This record gives sequence, structure tokens and C-alpha cells, in this order.
Amino acid sequence: MQTYERFLKYVAFDTESDSHSQTVPTTAKQKDLGAYLVEEMKAMGITDAFMDDKGYVYGTVPASSGCESAPVLGLIAHMDTAQAASGKDIKARIVPNYDGGDILLNEEKNIVMSPVDYPSMNHYVGKDLIVTDGTTLLGADDKAGIAEILTAAERFINDPSLKHGTIKIGFTPDEEVGRGANYFDVAGFGADLAYTVDGGELGELSYENFNAASAHLCIHGRSTHTGTAKNVLISSLQLGMEFHSMLPAFEKAEFTENREGFIHLDEMKGDVETTTMSYIIRDHDMEKFLEKKARIEKIVAYLNEKYGAGTFELELKDSYFNMIEQIRPHFELVEKARAAFRAHGVEPLEVPVRGGTDGARLSYMGLPCPNLCTGGHNFHGRFEYIPVQSMEKITEIIMTLVQSFVE
Repeated sequence: MQTYERFLKYVAFDTESDSHSQTVPTTAKQKDLGAYLVEEMKAMGITDAFMDDKGYVYGTVPASSGCESAPVLGLIAHMDTAQAASGKDIKARIVPNYDGGDILLNEEKNIVMSPVDYPSMNHYVGKDLIVTDGTTLLGADDKAGIAEILTAAERFINDPSLKHGTIKIGFTPDEEVGRGANYFDVAGFGADLAYTVDGGELGELSYENFNAASAHLCIHGRSTHTGTAKNVLISSLQLGMEFHSMLPAFEKAEFTENREGFIHLDEMKGDVETTTMSYIIRDHDMEKFLEKKARIEKIVAYLNEKYGAGTFELELKDSYFNMIEQIRPHFELVEKARAAFRAHGVEPLEVPVRGGTDGARLSYMGLPCPNLCTGGHNFHGRFEYIPVQSMEKITEIIMTLVQSFVE
């Protein structure tokens, strides 16, 4: 089976995760895809494939003869899709031999994807693009990664002449809500080193990501009739605005790029009596990351002194850290990935991730895990697309990379 054929089967499953759910996985429907993948893996010869009670899928491709002593290599992707756009009833289609113009995604709703808005399309003239109908996301993040991993695995299984060490395969739920590594069984997985296949355009190779934390504020005010409010009413909304105004104006997400960090107000709701504000804190540099967290604590302390103890309640929690600190001692993972890309005529695009991946957290759980591309563009939106040829090329790159660990 070709990589794109697998992918088109997978996107038929609605696997949207839910950040507000406390179940594991956050949506039961993720297990529908997990069960399908287990059966597919068994059918291709991965006899130990299984899904655990938390929705994680695991399996092993045994080493080829004579390669049993090679490092055990893990390949990991996630099954869920983001909440940013619907993942239900995805109507994917292939635009063959893309001519470089606008693509009419949906005639009825007049939804058009244009290279004017998405210049990356210009790089794929003559390629076959998989697109949506403009009403849902596509799911290349990260069902393309699953398809690329399993197609590579199937080719190794079907061709005994291809030399490789033991390959461990892992598919996680809930990556999009930051919980993909929560219950990953690193010890049971049994890999020495690993890669996530969860990046963007062809050539992307990532081994740096943000240090990340969340800050949740609960602000207490005092309500009374506005006609008799003088010296009595305390608006928690106004206090929240005061707090926000004390943060650096240009350290917001919309003003930053590359390795520049930020403090981003992600949600705010409330009334005069009580207001809650949720922030995400990001920086590649650990020292600057710590400074951002300390700044929030300092502002809260000042405002509590100004308005009274307990007016501001702060919950500050770390989410994940920059994987580079765990990758440096195993930099052969990066060097081998670079070589595999170049072996297929692809120059690596080494970009710091302005976010996090399962690989970032797994790297701090004892499994060094850089991130490889899937080939997709415009993730988390209705204009997501992926070239068929990029998926096939990445499958070949994965195979070359796996083989490099036995050379």
C-alpha cells in the first residue's frame, strides 16, 4: 500500500481530542483509530501490536538477521487532531498535477485556497496535493506521520534484504492537548533512541523547542450596586486589566518569531466579583524562561500588597522543556537524520519548534527524541494540505534513517 492510500483511510476517523476532558484519552473516539491500527499492524506482520487501556498503540518490527545488536530505534506519531478546526466528516481529495493557481475547495460555499494567501503552494507545482473541502482540517498532523511510519515498516517486513535493527512503533493519543506523553510506557516501549514524525514541510528537522509553562490567575473583587459603589466596589475585571498592562507590551506571541519568547493571554472570563485569566509562557532560553515566570510572580506579589493578600491567586505550572538539553549527548540522532535527508536530495530545514511535541517530553523521560517532518502545511486549519510526493519521500527518508543505525 502506498503512503497516501494509508493516510486517506486514517483521515476518515474523527480523532479530535478535548482539552476540557479529564478522561484518558480525552475522547473515546481516538481508540477507534487505535483499534484499526492494531489490526492493520497485525495484518502486515507486527504480531505483538496492541492498544493499552489508555489508548496508546505499540508494536515491534524485529531486527533483520544479523542486526540484533543494533540500537533499538523508536518511531512515534500521534493519533489525535486539534480542536482548532473540526476533524469530523473530513472530505479529502487529491488535486493531481497542481498547476499553480487557486484551488476551489468547495464550490457550494465558494471556499478557495490561493497561493496569494499560502505562498508555500508555489513550491508544489506539478505535484499531487491532498486537500480538504474547506470545512474541516485534513489531519496530516499527525495521521501523515502514522502513514509514513507504517508504510516504512511494511516495506521492511516484506523485503528481508533490507537490513535494520529492532524498530519500536508507538502511536499516542492527546498530543494536541499536551498530554500525549503522560502515560507513554517508556520502559515497556524498550527503545534506546527515537524520533517523532510530527513536523511540517518536507525537510523539517527539529531538536529544539520552547520551554513552556502555564499561569492561571483567579482574581477576587467585591461587587455592590454601582449607585453606591464609591470606595466599596472592587472590580476583578479591572484588576485583571491592570495585571495584564504590567506585562511587557512586545513580549506577546503576535510580536515574536524564531527563538523569541512570549507571555500570551490565552483565556479571560469573569465579572466584577471573580475573574480568571490563563496565560502560556514560552521561551527557548532557560534563563529568559525563568525570568518570565519570576516577573509574573513579582507582579502578583505587588498587586496583592496593593489590594490585599489573596486578591490574586496564582497557579504557575511547568509544561515541558527544551529537548536540546537531552539531545546534545545523543547528537548522532541529528547527524543521521541530516544524512538521511541529503541522501534523498532534501536539504534539512533545522528550525526551533515554537511549541512542543511528544518528543520534547519523552526526551525528559529518558528517550531522546528529535522530531521529523510529515510534509504537511497549514496545520490546525481548514486550508491544511499535503503533497503526495512529500509523504512518499519522507517514507523513504525514514527507511534510510533506520538503516543507518546498522551501518
